Amino acid sequence: MGRRRRLLAAALLLAVTACTGGSTTPAAPSPDVAGDIVVAGGRDVTGQNGIRQQLIDDWNEREKKANSGYRARLVELPGSADEQRSQLLGALQSGSSVYDVVNLDVTWVPEFAAAGLIRPLPRDDVLDSDHIESVAETARWGDEVYAVPFNSDVGLLYYRRDLLEAAGVQQTDLSAGLDRGQLEDLIEEIDEHPAVGAYQKGWTTQLAPYEGRTVNGVEAFASATEGFHFTGPDGHYDADVGQLTDGIAELRRRTASPYTLQDAVHSDEADSLSDFADGRTAFLRHWPYAYRTLHQSFTEGQLGVAPLPGRAVLGGQNLAVTEGSQRALKATELIRYLTSPGSERCLLDAGFAATRTSAYTQDIRCPLDPAAPSPSTSPTGERADRMPRDDEGRPRYARTILLPALQEAVQRPRTPLYGAFTQTFTAQLGPLLGDSPPGDAELAAALDAALKKALPD
Repeated sequence: MGRRRRLLAAALLLAVTACTGGSTTPAAPSPDVAGDIVVAGGRDVTGQNGIRQQLIDDWNEREKKANSGYRARLVELPGSADEQRSQLLGALQSGSSVYDVVNLDVTWVPEFAAAGLIRPLPRDDVLDSDHIESVAETARWGDEVYAVPFNSDVGLLYYRRDLLEAAGVQQTDLSAGLDRGQLEDLIEEIDEHPAVGAYQKGWTTQLAPYEGRTVNGVEAFASATEGFHFTGPDGHYDADVGQLTDGIAELRRRTASPYTLQDAVHSDEADSLSDFADGRTAFLRHWPYAYRTLHQSFTEGQLGVAPLPGRAVLGGQNLAVTEGSQRALKATELIRYLTSPGSERCLLDAGFAATRTSAYTQDIRCPLDPAAPSPSTSPTGERADRMPRDDEGRPRYARTILLPALQEAVQRPRTPLYGAFTQTFTAQLGPLLGDSPPGDAELAAALDAALKKALPD
């Protein structure tokens, strides 16, 4: 064989091996290209120059001193969570994305992983025993780790101590928790004194046709049946009509007009927070960031927080490296910093739910310069943060209420088809919240049929 033919044969063999994966040792990853590491995610609830930006600024200072040639840049995507998901999917699927790191809602990880849009991470390096186990599970799909928990979330029950006192309720410290029946009893007590300010109904939550309705529905279904899951470990539909009937009955009870503000059917997080702050309700189902927000207007004597009666849904965001990133190694290094014990303590102090147990229980300090501007400082320099804190500077409820709630929280369905699930679930629950709702069994049968189409076996 001539030299030219031998070279051609060798080239063809290399091409075939590259396309089929071959049995040879995989080539080392391409070297990173120095430059900006672009981090894309939703709005930071801690405000302008919020804690996420402060952590990225701190990392940039470290890289500048090391003269590494890398700099991280945060891009906040507009719109609702559903709109942000669509933007990220479109950008990554088109191949035109400049994003190196994406901040994904915990429910999106299976979808982005299965689509090959984010890359597996070194599992023994990015997750450890310090991560809250329920939270760590959201970063995995199949046998791989595709993300690292950044900040978590869980449903909580906020209550107006002042309205309870005005209604003659003797015990206004509910921090030890209560069940659904006890909550309804308290609402009935308050309802016996209808002249209390703007008060209208006992509680409110997020039931508008978006992810808030899905969250409330999943919490009701999980509370109705111990160990209930819509999907199995492989993401396929795994419920039956009997379980769905029990879940719908529980959701009907929770949204019944004697207890629930009528406007809850049209409310999102902002609407329900406003109604509660205005005194239209005495109880509110909401997320941890509301603790800091509400305490800007209320004192501890007026406001309390407790575990949510029944099961609470886990939320939050995870950081992942995009498949197309040209700075994957350095992007992973950035993620390690942003999710380190010290960074998680910063997130907790700012009002987020931290993803590491040590942030709640150990003497871990936030590495940021305490003299740096923060969301708790007003433009005039005056401390505007009125959030109650313990002796170590953490939010006062963090260790006793928030951490246990995260440890015991349930997950929404884990499936690459989560978008189809939530759209179907939200739509099918609509009639339950209408003027002439169907019976539990009828609605359960319709939901079962719809979910079988959306999540095929």
